[in-house]
Amino acid sequence: MARLWSSGAASMLARRLMEPREGPPLRQVWGVSALLLAAADTLSARFGALAVRGELSGFARAASGHCYFALKDEDGSAALMRCAMFRRAAALLDFIAADGQKVELRGRLEVYEARGELQLVVESMQRVGVGTLYEEFLRLRARLEAAGLFDAARKRALPRYPAALGVVTSRAAAALHDVLTTLARRSPQVRVVVYPALVQGAQAPASIVEALELAGRRREVDALLLVRGGGSLEDLWAFNDERVVRAIVASPLPLVCGVGHETDVTLADLAADLRAPTPTAAAELAAPPAAELRAGLDAREAAIRRAAERALAARAQRLDALALRLGQPALTLRELRERLHAIARRLGQSLRPALAGRSETVALRRLQLAHVVAAALQRRRAALDALGARLAAEDPARVLARGYAWVEDGDGRPVVSAGALVPGAEVRAVWADGQARAEVLEVLSLPPHRR
Repeated sequence: MARLWSSGAASMLARRLMEPREGPPLRQVWGVSALLLAAADTLSARFGALAVRGELSGFARAASGHCYFALKDEDGSAALMRCAMFRRAAALLDFIAADGQKVELRGRLEVYEARGELQLVVESMQRVGVGTLYEEFLRLRARLEAAGLFDAARKRALPRYPAALGVVTSRAAAALHDVLTTLARRSPQVRVVVYPALVQGAQAPASIVEALELAGRRREVDALLLVRGGGSLEDLWAFNDERVVRAIVASPLPLVCGVGHETDVTLADLAADLRAPTPTAAAELAAPPAAELRAGLDAREAAIRRAAERALAARAQRLDALALRLGQPALTLRELRERLHAIARRLGQSLRPALAGRSETVALRRLQLAHVVAAALQRRRAALDALGARLAAEDPARVLARGYAWVEDGDGRPVVSAGALVPGAEVRAVWADGQARAEVLEVLSLPPHRR
């Protein structure tokens, strides 16, 4: 019959067992292996096969095919159990296990003698849901992707030949040592500036953002490397923080993200201009090796030398040809002088007949021009005389001299019609030899047939 123990009774029993017993001391002394083996047998007898549910953390698959990871409670408590899943059981998995997944494990408890640790040897694993952190990762990824923070079109190319690189990481991180060692070996010409930042824990996101903003303000490097070594989903969670992602996107400097191992993917990797699988790979991608640069310089130097040698050889050949053509300078000058004299004689002989013919033509054209001008002047003079005669015939003074007169009103305007006059109006009559003022006594109009 099973016996139920209350918590108070259990506590009392535990205290009694821990109290020192009176009597002779225990003579049995355990060896470490024997004690661990006895503890393992006790656990096996007490629990046997069991099932446990929790969230995967730090999942890793070894080259042998064995899988090692930890299982933790979903409520975020500190409890953690080490687990081992050997190759035979791992081969039966029907999904890809990853950190943050919620699983149900079946296996047995054992004591790992090499470290004296309690571990669960897993015989089967079944996925029963997605862990809290992994769910949050997926939700945040979807939201930031919809906001365009992961768009490939906005990502920038790294400088081809950087003079200085900035490294954002912890001073104590192994990733910093890997990056510095790689750059010193491959690219010693590149200057390195370290911007210290926390890379794990609750304060890590704000510290990383501050380091990125500091590097952007100083503008003393050509590109940035954001690096950290591997770890569980919890260890790398600072690189999934939205503040870090937006700081990477807003950085004025191109950024390479090398966080964790090749299988680790964070939101910072997706937002960076370039993702590297490891911190060492980030250093290799950010700076070309010095040996490659030296080889390129040597190739360019050889090409310039060959081009210069070809140009010098061509100039030398041309100089030799000119020297052969030049021969004896005095003889060449005498030949040129004789050729000039001959050309001058031929030119003088050819110009004389041409000039004689041109003189006769000019004299003839001058005579023709004189006749044309005289005829034109005579025609203009006759036309002017005709116009003068017509103008004289129209002179009002001549009309008045023949006994006619014109009449003006008091304002000096000519009166051209009797209809413009009224009895009593004052007018002035003008003749060729004088004028007279008069008053209109009566206005008589002519019949239409006499007008």
